[in-house]
Amino acid sequence: MRILVWHVHGSWTSAFVRGGHDYLLPLVPGRGPDGRGRAETYDWPPNAREVPWDRLRHEQVDVVVHQRPHELDLAREWLGRRVPGVYVEHNTPKGDVPATRHPLAGRDDVTLVHVTHFNELFWDNGRAPTRVIEHGVPDPGHLYTGELPRAGVVVNEPVRRTRVAGTDLLPRFQAAAPLDLFGMKVEGLPYGTFEDLPQHVMHAELARRRVYLHPYRWTSLGLALIEAMTLGMPVVALAATEAVEAVPPEAGVLSTRVDVLADALAAFVADPERAAQAGKAARTAALARYGLDRFLRDWDALLAEV
Repeated sequence: MRILVWHVHGSWTSAFVRGGHDYLLPLVPGRGPDGRGRAETYDWPPNAREVPWDRLRHEQVDVVVHQRPHELDLAREWLGRRVPGVYVEHNTPKGDVPATRHPLAGRDDVTLVHVTHFNELFWDNGRAPTRVIEHGVPDPGHLYTGELPRAGVVVNEPVRRTRVAGTDLLPRFQAAAPLDLFGMKVEGLPYGTFEDLPQHVMHAELARRRVYLHPYRWTSLGLALIEAMTLGMPVVALAATEAVEAVPPEAGVLSTRVDVLADALAAFVADPERAAQAGKAARTAALARYGLDRFLRDWDALLAEV
């Protein structure tokens, strides 16, 4: 198939474009939000290619993967015709959560794909047909060394997303263990910071930290959490949203109590052997549930159906 998909969520797209199809990524001047083209910090295969937005109507496109409401109109305008499509919802609902209707809730002509069962449960999907296709990640390998008695955290834009990402909790965790913060717009914060590293470099650096801290309050399921688990890292995470399904007890500690999580962080940092054992369990669990092959099979089945 030839699939039109926007570069919106880098980590998710990095897995999606590893299927056996041709992936067309819109490109606009300046690489703005509606046409970033290929990613600069991910290693994507050559079958994921950039296409200038004004040349898309000359391309054969079999299906469109929408990720933002306005892409439904954008695709029809740029392609000059209707093409079958699906809509991927990456995010948890916002605002009055129990009453939040999805933008596609009033439509029944586009399949709404949630990336977690939590999302499907908490959004008001209305009459939209829904599916859940859980995340899949390319296996980076068991890179964990845990040689540095520090905690690694991955958060993009931690200042803007303070309460969502749990950035406001980091000083309390810093009192239990030194923190290293990876992501976009992390420079200047009072932790070790690593600004927007290429993915393979970030994985290698993250795996040197003793434990992975996932402080998010309200997120669908951070792909960085799954990636850290595949690296072989033990996990300390807020028991919120889908994390309670993703992290088994033997792989780390989940709680809604910050003091419990801080104690767990300190305990893992102080005990390399225990941290390594929990990390092995985390890797086993992540590969079993979030393996790339399962993810791509699920997507192939849905796209063929559409």
